[in-house]
Amino acid sequence: MAQRGRCRSAFLCFVHDQLPELERHGLPGAHVADAVPYCSPAWGSLTEEEKTMYAGKARKWNSKKRSQKTTVKETCNLPDPIPAPLTTEMPSVTPLPHACALSWKNDQDVIADIFYFLDIYSYGKLPPQCEQRFLPCEIGCVKYSLQDGIMADFHHFIDPEVPPRGFRYHCQTAGDETHKIPISGFHLPRSCYAVVLRELLEFAQPARGAQPRFFCRSNDRFRINWCLGRMASITGIESHWELFAVEDLITELYQKKYQKEPSKIWVYRKLDVCLWDFSSNTRCKWHEENDIICCALASCKKISYCISKSFASVYGVPLTAAHLPLQDSDCDQSTNTRIVKLNAGHIQKMKAESSGCDKPLGSPRQDQEFVPSNRDSPCGVKTSPCGTSVVQGRGVIRLLRTASDLSKSFSN
Repeated sequence: MAQRGRCRSAFLCFVHDQLPELERHGLPGAHVADAVPYCSPAWGSLTEEEKTMYAGKARKWNSKKRSQKTTVKETCNLPDPIPAPLTTEMPSVTPLPHACALSWKNDQDVIADIFYFLDIYSYGKLPPQCEQRFLPCEIGCVKYSLQDGIMADFHHFIDPEVPPRGFRYHCQTAGDETHKIPISGFHLPRSCYAVVLRELLEFAQPARGAQPRFFCRSNDRFRINWCLGRMASITGIESHWELFAVEDLITELYQKKYQKEPSKIWVYRKLDVCLWDFSSNTRCKWHEENDIICCALASCKKISYCISKSFASVYGVPLTAAHLPLQDSDCDQSTNTRIVKLNAGHIQKMKAESSGCDKPLGSPRQDQEFVPSNRDSPCGVKTSPCGTSVVQGRGVIRLLRTASDLSKSFSN
């Protein structure tokens, strides 16, 4: 553990930032040594970009500390300088409980509250040494409330910047693996940064002059933050949006109703569903026509679907077509929304049971015996339709037994 007067590491900067949060939750966070066991798992879950940010913050703090020591040697009467916080171009990310849940006095406030789900797709992710970390190419946003469902949607294809020299193939390959939007030669119109930001702010105009609150997946928050900051810095459009994690929103909705906090695994499983990947009126028109799953607009709508399916009945809200794509009647809601497990043996057994006495020659089970045909045999006994014995077992066993019979016939 670093002592007083020594250099500070990126992890220590992260621990210092987490001390107020630990104290708010009643955990021992008065000293850095007490907070390290609680901050170590959270530090391991950070992305490389976030760790790089704390590394830069540590370098800045250490340089200030060294300059402070030099100044103290020259004049001992000067006060100690306070390290300046690290400034970035990205919008600030505020913890959700301080900005949203405190305004919910009852369930009616919860279902009437309006949220904006936002996602921005990019041509891959460039290395940290590049000035352009991302090349935004598509943006989607949904205006949603638990009471009314999806109230409006916003979608644009963005005119991307020129990829850095030597990274054009990397960007196009990353796009082909996800949204499949070509860098050049795209036949649909694209919007410049200024048009996208201006129309996005007009779309997300909240009531009573409050600032719009955008929600996104926590794994996508760095990319969306960077893209918004990049577009704002190039166009010069001043914006004061707030970006929150949708996982925190789901946690607050659950905690408001059940008076307990859900597990993170439950929250992630709710958002990782693939039930609505091919639902109608979910993707944009281009992705729908080309049958491409990855779509910025679909990403926002599926967040709305997950929240509606999980909390509409809990808060007494009837489901409508604005909450879920109810027109997809062929979608079975009782099916596991994360994975469909196919069991060939179970399917063959069901077909055999439904066909009565007419059993197929091949059986998925190896331990079943076949007996000679008998007209008085019960329906549950597997018999041969021609009255002769049938070879049992799987394909390899049948092949070996056939070869053995052939060798015996030749020897005779």
